[in-house]
Amino acid sequence: MSGQPLDMPPAAAFALLERILGRNNLISATFLDHGARAARAVGRVVIRTAGRRTAGYGTGFLVSPRVLLTNNHVLSNPRAAAWSLVEFNYQDDSDGRAVRPVACALDPELFFATDRALDFTLVGVRRTGGGELREFGWSPLRADPGEVLVGEFVNIIQHPGGEPKQLALRENKVIGFPDERFLHYETDTAPGSSGSPVFNDQWEVVGLHHSGVPKRDSAGRILARDGSVWRSESGEHQIDWIANEGVRVAAILADLRSRPLNSGQREVRRQLLDGEPPHEDWRPNPQGLQPAAAGAVLAVPGAVQTGGAGPVVTPDGRAVWTIPLLISVELGGGAGLPPAEPGPPPPAPGGRDRRGEGPDAGGPSPGDDDLGRALDDLDRGESRPYYDADADRAERQQYYAALPEGLSPADKFDRLHELLEATHARTPPYKPRLHVYPWVDLQPNRMLRSIYSGQEFDPVELIQADFEIEQERLSRLSEFATREADVSPEALRAQEDLLEAALPFNCEHVVPQSWFNKREPMRGDLHHLFACESRCNSFRGNTPYFDFVDFGEAVRSECGKREGNRFEPEAGKGAAARATLYFLLRYPGLIDATSSEYTAERLDTLLAWHRQFGVTDYERHRNAAVFEKQGNRNPLIDFPAWGNDIDFKRGLG
Repeated sequence: MSGQPLDMPPAAAFALLERILGRNNLISATFLDHGARAARAVGRVVIRTAGRRTAGYGTGFLVSPRVLLTNNHVLSNPRAAAWSLVEFNYQDDSDGRAVRPVACALDPELFFATDRALDFTLVGVRRTGGGELREFGWSPLRADPGEVLVGEFVNIIQHPGGEPKQLALRENKVIGFPDERFLHYETDTAPGSSGSPVFNDQWEVVGLHHSGVPKRDSAGRILARDGSVWRSESGEHQIDWIANEGVRVAAILADLRSRPLNSGQREVRRQLLDGEPPHEDWRPNPQGLQPAAAGAVLAVPGAVQTGGAGPVVTPDGRAVWTIPLLISVELGGGAGLPPAEPGPPPPAPGGRDRRGEGPDAGGPSPGDDDLGRALDDLDRGESRPYYDADADRAERQQYYAALPEGLSPADKFDRLHELLEATHARTPPYKPRLHVYPWVDLQPNRMLRSIYSGQEFDPVELIQADFEIEQERLSRLSEFATREADVSPEALRAQEDLLEAALPFNCEHVVPQSWFNKREPMRGDLHHLFACESRCNSFRGNTPYFDFVDFGEAVRSECGKREGNRFEPEAGKGAAARATLYFLLRYPGLIDATSSEYTAERLDTLLAWHRQFGVTDYERHRNAAVFEKQGNRNPLIDFPAWGNDIDFKRGLG
């Protein structure tokens, strides 16, 4: 038109301008009311570890009066679900004040179904402290044909980064269906949005948000923004993201229908599959929400407040309402992204034989060098003497030569602490397969024995098992980093903690890692690391040792007896006690003088075990091996009688 006036009636010119400027985005005013109703069923999933420590956040939503839907990578197993919880009403009210959230327990015993490939988890929910879950409503799952089409819009209600509830509304265009299981769309999501419901404009659930979609090359490798192959060390911010991906409801329902369940779970499934809608008399009641405390109105940098109850307009053209959830509407349209062309998934790490030579031609997996080195060290150890008593005696005498005689128990503690700290010259990382399994923890028969159950293992078995565990952790961490477009370092660390809890090594810290926040050099200190199958490791948890009077007659697992905040191992009491007392000497103040760790009275139990279960050549071998690798020694192995001469209470914080 070159700026020339239109030669037509004003009404016709205006109609033409409308067609030039864009499509009609007008929708019914009830759209927001229905969205507010749907939002009531969406909650923030608080992911917690066994110690009830928060490790991250996700999103989930009720799909029946008793069942929540989220991602498998948010809650991967019943144990993780039992530790975690969901918070409804984690949002602001219409005055911008924080609403008091309602925390509900997750109940995997009521119902639990998960699938890693489809990345979904359905888990039971129960409300504690009175009230009913029906108050929040639910979004039934229906697999209606054509529930959403390419070019249509979707809406996502989410808790990005664990923040109060927010909604990415309209202009989130569906751009493709890679197969019958998934849909791709443009929208704004962030870490913590995993498990969010994807709605069409009728507020029907059409998908479960689970992942960002990175661009890949013909070999399936993830590409960076500059076109090169992305490397994990480059950070997730460098990935070339092309879309977001949701799991289609039809795929979830098909999987759920095919599952064998017990009678109780079948009834819960029937209620879920029937798709019972919330009662017609159910209404959201924003005015009835109870504020937790007065708060300031949401501040958006550079935003313009339009006045009254209207939106806040941000510098990038978005309008934000508080209704009482945050709704973000994109003003104006864009060209949209082309349909995604996903390549094949990256190859999984290949198997390894005893020599560490994998069959895959695509190069070594991360950690292959470590695996080969561990197996080589194991081979070399077969030709070494297991324990050279004469050599060890000479090294022991030289090590303690400067320690004066006649010290008081307090002075002896202090002088030994100084010696252990000064000679701790090398700090190996926490990789049990590199040091613990090939040499340090070997028994005289060159086998490994679980410190708690006494069960024996071929060291090759544990070396390879821990290698596979580490590969699985790395694979899942990589998946996590590539699911979301803006994963923070804190979120990655939290995910690492969760993976370590879900996939533990076959190794036990006799002083639990949570007591020193997994810090080095405590974490890798070989003096308190022992072979221990993961089930016994998990059974003990982070509880202190205890001596039960009725232990011999009590019903217990073969790992030992655990009751409340007390644990008595089936085997290994002497070694565990001496390793714990070493820790007090080496790291005074890191073990608290509390009932959750060690009181002064409980130290008497450790000293009693030290006296009752004497030092063996196995522990002498361990002490010499750790001295060789680390530089310091355990005085109670070298001189057992010193247990009566040291004031170990000085080591309690």
